[in-house]
Amino acid sequence: MPEVKIIECPRDAMQGIKTFIDTEDKVRYINALLKVGFDTIDFGSFVSPKAIPQMRDTSEVVKRLDLSDTDTKLLAIVANVRGARDASKFENITYLGYPFSISEIFQMRNTAKSIAESVNVLKEIMEIADKNNKQLVVYLSMGFGNPYGEPWSPELVGEWTEKLYGMGVKILSLSDTIGAATPGTISYLFGHLIPAYPDVEFGAHLHTHPSNWYEKVDAAYKAGCRRFDSAIKGYGGCPMAKDELVGNLPTEKLLTYFSEHQIHTGIHPTAFENAYNEALRIFIRPQDEKNIFVE
Repeated sequence: MPEVKIIECPRDAMQGIKTFIDTEDKVRYINALLKVGFDTIDFGSFVSPKAIPQMRDTSEVVKRLDLSDTDTKLLAIVANVRGARDASKFENITYLGYPFSISEIFQMRNTAKSIAESVNVLKEIMEIADKNNKQLVVYLSMGFGNPYGEPWSPELVGEWTEKLYGMGVKILSLSDTIGAATPGTISYLFGHLIPAYPDVEFGAHLHTHPSNWYEKVDAAYKAGCRRFDSAIKGYGGCPMAKDELVGNLPTEKLLTYFSEHQIHTGIHPTAFENAYNEALRIFIRPQDEKNIFVE
């Protein structure tokens, strides 16, 4: 059977929720996810607590995670050099994820840096990752469109892919930050980039509405993408993108697609059901309903 990597993203699911989720609840939920068989868990972020208050306890969470009986790896998002240094102190974190946007406006909103400044930050983070035996995952934000009226084209995505590859980036996830991607754009980008850079692992971080998730996943997979980010029930979205969040790709929908096409995911059904139920307990709260993706 063909195989894919699924990166479960509780960090993305939680970060836009205004009511603080207790550290104990986060630890219990992520520990449940670690038993499911995901390739990687995007579990937290080392960013300013003023910018993302929900993630202010990431250092405490990572100390309490149980990786004694799992092959799943941990990924933490970092937005600057200090965050990279803080994350690198933890041996059980494998990946540092850096959000790099080809939108000047969004890069400023997300990291308070211009694109030019972010290139320099990325270079420093790469050095920190190398020194601390971490792998870098770069998210190409606004990879499928731009809502701010700035220039965007597949050629621009290609140009930045070339620049990042030249810097040494080997894992690049194209991010549909605002849910703007169409099957045609997804197919074109992956269909051109994957053959052009065979030693780069390309991923799809798709935000989507309930009505059009299938065609997006189908386009990405058929174009050669084998790395997919998702979140149970599609919770979350980027709070820095715009006022109304667009949910993440629901993990259960992704698993349905792969099951239908006989694609191996490594997911353990009973453990997934347990984690799914834990997600329902943590996320479904009246005060947060406007901040999550609900079918």
